[in-house]
Amino acid sequence: MFARLFLVFTAVSLLEIFVLVKVGSFLGALTTILLVIVSALIGSALVRSQGLQLLTQLQQRVAAGEMPGQQLVEGMMLIITGVLLVTPGFVTDFCGLLLLQPTIRANMAKMVMANIKFTSQTTMGGFGQQQANRNTPYDDSVIEGEFEHKEDKRID
Repeated sequence: MFARLFLVFTAVSLLEIFVLVKVGSFLGALTTILLVIVSALIGSALVRSQGLQLLTQLQQRVAAGEMPGQQLVEGMMLIITGVLLVTPGFVTDFCGLLLLQPTIRANMAKMVMANIKFTSQTTMGGFGQQQANRNTPYDDSVIEGEFEHKEDKRID
């Protein structure tokens, strides 16, 4: 996993340098630097406005008693978008602008949610610390548990 991330970051960095050099040789160094700064400022403003809209949608879903899973994943994607847009370079700006499109972000969030495996972990305190892991996919209509029927002897 680390090797893959290292390769991705290295490839993106080299691609960014290549594109910056090409754009800089075509437009000039000062214009290229100004474009990078302006794109970061505009991108951060767009991420902020869309983040506020997403927060409103999230609050509405919670108020309606629904699980805002889609909005949570889209929120994480907006954080990634913000990082991409603030990172100097045109390739990351292009990727960030793609993620700013609500339809693209919603479709990607659905793909991410389809591949997420929800798990829960329950810890019960006491003298014999017990821990139960449940590695089955999350289903809100099923509640698993154990019970033991004990008679109340105080009434007798």
